[in-house]
Amino acid sequence: MTNLTSNLNRTVGVLIMRTLLGIIFLMQGYGKVFTWGMEGVYGSFQPYEEKLPVFLVKFAAYYTSFAELTGGLLLVLGLFRNYTLYALGLVLLIVSFGHGLSQPIWDLSHVFPRAVLLIALLLIPQEWDRWHLDGLIRKKGFKA
Repeated sequence: MTNLTSNLNRTVGVLIMRTLLGIIFLMQGYGKVFTWGMEGVYGSFQPYEEKLPVFLVKFAAYYTSFAELTGGLLLVLGLFRNYTLYALGLVLLIVSFGHGLSQPIWDLSHVFPRAVLLIALLLIPQEWDRWHLDGLIRKKGFKA
């Protein structure tokens, strides 16, 4: 495989990884905010009020929902990549804590694939993620 092909595959792979993670979060947030509605989401969090302060439960319900929605969209577009990954990483920590609080042995399929993609995006060199709107905004344009 030539170096050019290898670089293109790496660039396309990172684009697919970032976009896939963005779509997963976007659709999760969309479902919470627009399908369930925030009252429905908060209602699903209310059992946690037996173990946690109400303000913390409300924060978790609203933060996770809107961070997933906006963070997912930002990842798809390639805007504010690192800050978005940090915010979505916090979502995964909150969700993991909540699932663990309600049931110590829980189905990791809710978190694990998103965590793997998110951590991979944080660990790979940023210059591998070349096709994004941040680059256009900085007037660097697209590089293959």
